[in-house]
Amino acid sequence: MSKAIVVFVTASSIDEARKIGRTLVEEGLVACCNISQSIESIFKWQGKINVENEVLIILKTKEDLFNAVEKRVKQLHSYEVPEIIALPVIQGSKNYLDWIAKETITLQ
Repeated sequence: MSKAIVVFVTASSIDEARKIGRTLVEEGLVACCNISQSIESIFKWQGKINVENEVLIILKTKEDLFNAVEKRVKQLHSYEVPEIIALPVIQGSKNYLDWIAKETITLQ
């Protein structure tokens, strides 16, 4: 069975975050999407320091689905280079991890 991961994506708005999250859940690429509104991001882009209000999307899925999640986020996202980073789940409730596996597609 593929290991569980958590994927972080930032979005420009709550509407964009909801669109991305809903699509990924509907398509079975992620089991769950949490959206945290109004985070402040400080980053360098094209040589300039930027301070922006963004929305954080937290996705729960399987490691073997990361490439499909990344591809789909890029299709749906407004940013030229969206944040799409994954962290491994070191430990978790067996029932919850089983649920993630059950609610996401299996790659052939």
